[in-house]
Amino acid sequence: MTTPEARVKSTLRKLLEDYDGLYTYWPVPFGYGRTTLDVLGCYRGRFFTVETKAAGKKPTLRQMGELENIALAMGKTFIISGADSPVLDDLRCWLDDLTLTVPYAANIPRDPTNRRPI
Repeated sequence: MTTPEARVKSTLRKLLEDYDGLYTYWPVPFGYGRTTLDVLGCYRGRFFTVETKAAGKKPTLRQMGELENIALAMGKTFIISGADSPVLDDLRCWLDDLTLTVPYAANIPRDPTNRRPI
C-alpha cells in the first residue's frame, strides 16, 4: 500500500516524463549531512525544485527555508500538496513555456564557466 505522499510523487513523475532533456534528482535522505527537498531539476537551463506533500499537509520550517534560499538564488520552486493539486498544472505550464521559449540543442557547445549554450 502506498502513502498519500507517494501517490503525489507518482503523479509528478508521470508529468515530468513528458519533457525530453529534463534532468531530475530525487534524493533519499539517510540522516547524514545536509538535507534538501524532494526533487531537484533542471530544464532548458532553468533550475527548479519541488516539495511534495499529502493533501492538506504543509512543508516544515526547514523545508520552507530551503524553498526560500532557492527562490532567492532565482530558482523556481513548487509545493505540490495532493495528487490533484493545481500546482501540478502550474508546473506543467511553466515547463511548457520553457519548451516554447527556450531553444534546446544538445549539440550546442557549452560555455565552461556557466555551462550554458554560447
